[in-house]
Amino acid sequence: MTSDATHIQSARAETDAGPERLRDLVTGARVVLWGFDGPLCRLFAGDAAERVAAGLLRWLEGRGLHGLPGEPGREAPDPWAVLRAVHRRQPGGALTGELEERLTEEELRAAASAMPTAWADPLIRTWTAVGARPAVVTGRSPRAVRAYLAERGLLACFEPHVYGRTRDIGRSEPDPDRLRHALRATGAVPSTTVLIGDTPSAFAAAREAGVGFLGYARAEPRAQALRRAGAPVVVRSLEPVLRLLRE
Repeated sequence: MTSDATHIQSARAETDAGPERLRDLVTGARVVLWGFDGPLCRLFAGDAAERVAAGLLRWLEGRGLHGLPGEPGREAPDPWAVLRAVHRRQPGGALTGELEERLTEEELRAAASAMPTAWADPLIRTWTAVGARPAVVTGRSPRAVRAYLAERGLLACFEPHVYGRTRDIGRSEPDPDRLRHALRATGAVPSTTVLIGDTPSAFAAAREAGVGFLGYARAEPRAQALRRAGAPVVVRSLEPVLRLLRE
């Protein structure tokens, strides 16, 4: 059996344990808030995130900033951890702004070849066709999100509702306030809104904002982390969600 088939079979087995809960969550959604990196695509594949982080750290060292996560003896961070660390040291500083722009450029390059999440494209089109309004809520650059969506022919489904990283870098990701902003901008109410996310922090933000949560986790360890955090609905593939809508 292929890897994709295994994931689909696992998703079916998992949702069979509570099909009513998944059906209620999906069919009751009028606004669907998508996380970007994970639910929609894989922005940095393989070890690309670590390589980008290492490049940002070298750039910072050249400007005299040392002791950040990822240097010898420290756990390697992702690029966004580097950005947050610099913001903590120099909140609102010029260096933080320059670093954010460099990270945005890396995200834009990655968006051109990002790997789409299986079933995400047809799910977006189908959910939109039956009347749900999609939006993206993410800590990634909104420019990179729009570039990716345009490349996939999906931008018209989402515009103007793309809510990405702002200059307020110190906020947690995902940010409950960003979810609330998306709710206001789309005219949604929490009870008919669903966030598709792949991390416990995404579930915590959804719970704080009062919106439903659909956990997506291709790998079992991440699915287990979502369940331990309390996520009531977790799928290993988006295929059963698409199947529900088509039925």
